[in-house]
Amino acid sequence: FIALFSTSASAQELSAVETAELGVETLLSTAAASKQYFLSDRDRYFGEIESVLNTFVDFNAVATVVMNRFAGAASDAQKDRFANILKSTLTRFYGASLVSYNGEKLVFLPPSNPSADPRADTVVGMELRGDTNLQLQYQMFINDDDQWKLKNLSLAGINLGRQYFTQFSALMAKHDNDIDAVLDNWK
Repeated sequence: FIALFSTSASAQELSAVETAELGVETLLSTAAASKQYFLSDRDRYFGEIESVLNTFVDFNAVATVVMNRFAGAASDAQKDRFANILKSTLTRFYGASLVSYNGEKLVFLPPSNPSADPRADTVVGMELRGDTNLQLQYQMFINDDDQWKLKNLSLAGINLGRQYFTQFSALMAKHDNDIDAVLDNWK
């Protein structure tokens, strides 16, 4: 299923919504199937979550979103390093939150403001419905390989790109705008 997803998710074959749906459904099924490893073998659990995230998240684009106005001052090596740091950060954040997933119903919401341009960035809304409802929004874009990928996420109304930018910006101020020092101190 994951192999199918990673080879067929081009913009011509799947829409942004279909890509997000397939990615989230694969992520949820992987989390459910791997849940037993969370306590006994966390590296395995997070490795399985990361392998799914890699199919539909562009971590370099996420890094650019988080770095925001500082991205222009960063070298390609710094951007790549930060993308890898964020991959680990987001895999652990998302993976840990998925441990509590118990098969709640996933509902994809109709687009709130669809663009007439089929290649424009698209926000895909969804809701996990159970004891408590959790709303998510994925900001999808078409990357250089002509594939829809996620570049930002809002969870329960909290824009993670904006939250992480606030952290990045504070670290830049603390470390005299030294990007390497920020990356060394990212938690």
